[in-house]
Amino acid sequence: MIGIFDSGLGGLTILRALVHRFPQQKFVYLGDHAHVPYGNRNSQEIVELTRGGVEALFERGATLVLLGCNTATSVAARPLQQLWLPESKWRGRNILGIVAPTVEAATHTPWAVTTPQVPQKYNTDTIAVFGTTLTISSDVYRQEISKRCPMVRVEQQICSLLAGAIENEAPQSHLSKLIKSSVDELMVKTNGQPPHRAILGCTHFPLVEPLFQGHLSTSTQILSQPEIVSNSLHDYLVRHPEHVCLGPQVDAGVKLLTTGDPASISARARIFWDEVPVFDAA
Repeated sequence: MIGIFDSGLGGLTILRALVHRFPQQKFVYLGDHAHVPYGNRNSQEIVELTRGGVEALFERGATLVLLGCNTATSVAARPLQQLWLPESKWRGRNILGIVAPTVEAATHTPWAVTTPQVPQKYNTDTIAVFGTTLTISSDVYRQEISKRCPMVRVEQQICSLLAGAIENEAPQSHLSKLIKSSVDELMVKTNGQPPHRAILGCTHFPLVEPLFQGHLSTSTQILSQPEIVSNSLHDYLVRHPEHVCLGPQVDAGVKLLTTGDPASISARARIFWDEVPVFDAA
């Protein structure tokens, strides 16, 4: 069984893509709605909350947990992977994040390669990163892209109000205004030149990808995480078939859990996935 952990609902955009890609795979999703938003918390709190979520998924039978949240991945993935997991009772299981496959897609370089390689060594493209305050403040995307493509220009833009507006079902006109403002601020940083690629570094943002594309140049390639993560997980499962656990049908293979109120969370979840199953209490 594969677990998906998120601080809230945005990870459902990732889960939806995974369910469509792997219709016979068993998934369990945990949203930590009792403690959302993580962006208002310090790094140690985020690490501890994420560890608790990962453990809860391991206890329910997951052998692999994917952090379907940019904030949790940016802050907690490395300490959990490198420090906590090897010393825990869960040795032999694994934790993945969504930053690594996104950086791979942006740089055309495997995550394991951390030194510049030809031709990416001489790549002078501009890559934009749109994300929440904590994700951008962590600087993880710029740092990891620069390791592999030192001549690439990375411009980051905080979209502080967008995720909340999406979740509160703001009108398209308001969402478009927020995105235009963020794109305009980014274009000032690039001297009016559109980026070659744009990372949507928040799992809420795929829901408004067409609005980003509309305010960016048609030549800008949008890197949207659901497709990227789906492709990456496919490659991972080919190399690690021990994590493949097949269910008889899609509904039987997907379970959603929340640390919040299941009824209200289930109602809000339909913004992210029309056919989403109901949430149960964690």
